[in-house]
Amino acid sequence: MPLEPVTQALLAQLAEPRTPPIHESTPAIARMSGPIFAGLSGRGPEVAAVRNTKLTGADGQSFRVRVLEPEGPPRSVIVYFHGGGWVIGDIDLQYDHLGRHLVNLTESTVVLVNYRKAPEHRFPTALEDSWLGLRWAADLAGPDTPLIVAGDSAGGNIAAVMTRWARDRGGPRIDYQVLVYPVTDADFDRPSYVDPQNQLLLGRDTMIWFWNHYLPDPAARLHPDASPLRAPDLAGLPPALVYVAEYDPLHDEGVAYARALDAAGVPVVLEEAAGQMHGYFQMANILPGYTTGIELVAAQIRTFIGQYSPDLDQKVV
Repeated sequence: MPLEPVTQALLAQLAEPRTPPIHESTPAIARMSGPIFAGLSGRGPEVAAVRNTKLTGADGQSFRVRVLEPEGPPRSVIVYFHGGGWVIGDIDLQYDHLGRHLVNLTESTVVLVNYRKAPEHRFPTALEDSWLGLRWAADLAGPDTPLIVAGDSAGGNIAAVMTRWARDRGGPRIDYQVLVYPVTDADFDRPSYVDPQNQLLLGRDTMIWFWNHYLPDPAARLHPDASPLRAPDLAGLPPALVYVAEYDPLHDEGVAYARALDAAGVPVVLEEAAGQMHGYFQMANILPGYTTGIELVAAQIRTFIGQYSPDLDQKVV
């Protein structure tokens, strides 16, 4: 279907000041866009409790973690890794808003991990911080509450890597994964990457800019910890929802990852946000696709929770 009309209007509005695209700016300037969009989204809904803490990485430096809690016992613990190309974005503002919605729609505890960003902290710092945050959050879940990883874009990349690390490192047990337009490969020549219709808020040049800051060595990007689609074995990973956007350079690699999971015997649901561009999932109160998207994700999580049994080695959806 055509690009959704509100999205078209937003892009036209953003084009009026003739601000240079992200790939022509610096990380510091690019990070200034977050508060602007957050101001349009406004504050998220109330939740029962909010706790902020700091975790310390192996290098002695700390990063923040935020715990958003529901009324009553949580039905699951969702560890959410935010998007932003490993360079921009954080757990405040837009992603706090998103996390609050997830809490209320799923009656779950949501843990937002503010992993450190490139280029100040290049690959694999974001993964190492996220792994520490995941293991910390697993203690909140305990043995009888499902543990879910989720993320969008670069956060979807991190969530996908976390599932494989957990499998290969003997835990924690991850029960379900939600990957929203995830980065799964560093191939800039897929059809969706070069399609002129997909050069919108995120385009091919901007993705290359993100990768250059996160992991400058093209050869190193072929490692499965950078490109999860290149992992030799995806068997035994948790059931997945892979949710792609129709107008997105990352569309094809998201679909390819869903198919690779399916081929490995992993239960997977593949959904496409018709008429939506990359970034819609963080646009609360800005794009109507956000409401549709967050409700779809929450519904899939609720369905999984309803069928969850800690006695099963492989949960099914």
